[in-house]
Amino acid sequence: MNELGRKAVELKNQGDRLGAKALHHPWMVPLARMGYLAKGVVYAVVGVLALQVAFGQGGEMTDTRGALASLARGTWGTVLLAVVAVGLLGYVLWRVVQAWMDPDGKGTGTKGLVVRAAYGVSAVIHASLAVAAFRLVLGRGGAGQHGDQSMQSWTARLLSEPFGQALVAVVGLVIAGMGVSQLYKAWTEKFRRKLSLRDLNASQERWTMRVCKGGIAARGVVFVMMGVFFLLAALRSNPSEARGLDGTLATLANQPHGDVLLTLAAAGLVAYAVYMAVVSRYRSFQGA
Repeated sequence: MNELGRKAVELKNQGDRLGAKALHHPWMVPLARMGYLAKGVVYAVVGVLALQVAFGQGGEMTDTRGALASLARGTWGTVLLAVVAVGLLGYVLWRVVQAWMDPDGKGTGTKGLVVRAAYGVSAVIHASLAVAAFRLVLGRGGAGQHGDQSMQSWTARLLSEPFGQALVAVVGLVIAGMGVSQLYKAWTEKFRRKLSLRDLNASQERWTMRVCKGGIAARGVVFVMMGVFFLLAALRSNPSEARGLDGTLATLANQPHGDVLLTLAAAGLVAYAVYMAVVSRYRSFQGA
């Protein structure tokens, strides 16, 4: 083994030790579980509000930030939102641990580094969401720009930069790639490897897997659509083509048989929330 190989092995072993140490911290696993559950609550709100629109029972098209504002308006909204905010913070910390300390053993190869980088990006995104939640809890205004408004605003800023169209196209490809990755994850059932479902009987396990697969696949389809919208924004140099989660759901609703399409997508997002709850309860943590 050459010097470079020895250093790579040494770095991996060091990462494994740090990851195990992080997982043995008394707060790490509970925070991770709370984080998954908090993320599920946010997606459940998005899905339920969209289902209400599909069935003509009010509701609204919204994204994850809009879901926080909806939680704040409900009964016991501030208390519930505070719990979700703490949970999201736990999710951020867990993603940082996954990216930096690699407790899941992704390694330092190309694929492993890409996955760990994705964990880092997820940490940044959910940190922003956690900050928005804490601001609402403290009564410092709404969740700020969200959905199409936010997407189109920073798409316009990107387009104004040198090579702006290329940058927006890269964003679109990344988002679409995340969607394809989710579809692959659902199809191969790779997520099953991290779940310990021994407490469920055969029928319960079978239905749990079906709901989880449906939720992951639905989120994947929505992300692929969002990525395509960004690619259109880049191709046409038009920021108004960009769509957030709410705009993507609205686009589905405006298609022929839109109520059916919106119902399927919204139900899928609720199923994804169930998947997050399942992960929160049954995920196994290596070394914990």
